Amino acid sequence: MRVSVKKKWWMAVGVVVLLGSLSGCGSVRYLAQSVGGHLSLLNQAKPVSDWIADPATAEPLRERLQLTQRMRDYAVSELKLPDNASYRRYADLHRNAAVWNVVAAPELSLQLKTWCYPVTGCVGYRGYFDQPAANAQGDELRAEGLEVSVYAVPAYSTLGKLPGGFFSDPLLNTFIRWPEGELARLIFHELAHQVAFAKDDTMFNESFATAVERIGGTRWLVEKSTAAARDEYERYDQRRQEFRALTMQARSDLDAIYRSGRSDADKRGAKAERMAALRADYAALKAGAWAGYAGYDGWFERANNASLGVLAAYNELVPQFERLFEREGRDFDRFYAEVRRIAALPRDERRATLQSAGAATATP
Repeated sequence: MRVSVKKKWWMAVGVVVLLGSLSGCGSVRYLAQSVGGHLSLLNQAKPVSDWIADPATAEPLRERLQLTQRMRDYAVSELKLPDNASYRRYADLHRNAAVWNVVAAPELSLQLKTWCYPVTGCVGYRGYFDQPAANAQGDELRAEGLEVSVYAVPAYSTLGKLPGGFFSDPLLNTFIRWPEGELARLIFHELAHQVAFAKDDTMFNESFATAVERIGGTRWLVEKSTAAARDEYERYDQRRQEFRALTMQARSDLDAIYRSGRSDADKRGAKAERMAALRADYAALKAGAWAGYAGYDGWFERANNASLGVLAAYNELVPQFERLFEREGRDFDRFYAEVRRIAALPRDERRATLQSAGAATATP
């Protein structure tokens, strides 16, 4: 018997609220907005094949949707990522983000505040489907003396935990027109979250998915893309690498300041100097090599401990995962099996094992 959307809503709310009450994770109001926002997003999605066949679909969108399905097939056949209904539907949300994340950190630390949820455990962000609600949460955290970043998120993963095609993650207008290489990387990244997931370890999970997206994205561009798409992506990625180098060095310097034995007053002074230097370095990069490209202006205007703290989650462990991939003979099935094994270990043992495994010599 077909279950109505309304009934799906109440079933989902009941399950999530029950889990929340049992685990003590979050408020019922927050969990309800999460369920409601996700179901609203899913209700707007329909099969990619329907969009492609619809004469009203604009040709540029039709071509992009066809491209995503080739990427989706490639993810299964070449990258050994899950073969399911994820990214086989498309929704136009008529907004520029799937959700808005809120992250926060103390004045003299890069350690992100964490929130705990059913299934995923504790993570260093809080996501909202409504931007004003995200901003309101940010204001509350600022009133507590924390530094806050509220930023748009184009996509998220439900980890493949929900059954059936209706609940599968869809393609969205928030990223469908990205450069080809970046579009491929996003799809591969989100699918990687369905392969392995370590509860309470955002850095492990995001770094693993980032490693998969980089490996897979590079392969896609080499094997399946055009010279024009590769050139476009090379320019895009060069700026990103330079942004990453600039910000990760600042993050490292600030972390050393915060962990030092200086007085808080001295730490605040050193922090102000380092943040001013970061913005000056960016201005020089923008005026020079980037020829005025302003895509990162907003990030640097709002840069603080919270926004710098987020960067580490996506990048810090990537080299270890890339070395682990090499050690496993560049075989995705073996690589994923080893990552799942490591993910199941206690946190400290997980990090130590990943470090030692990533440092090992690659298999001939």
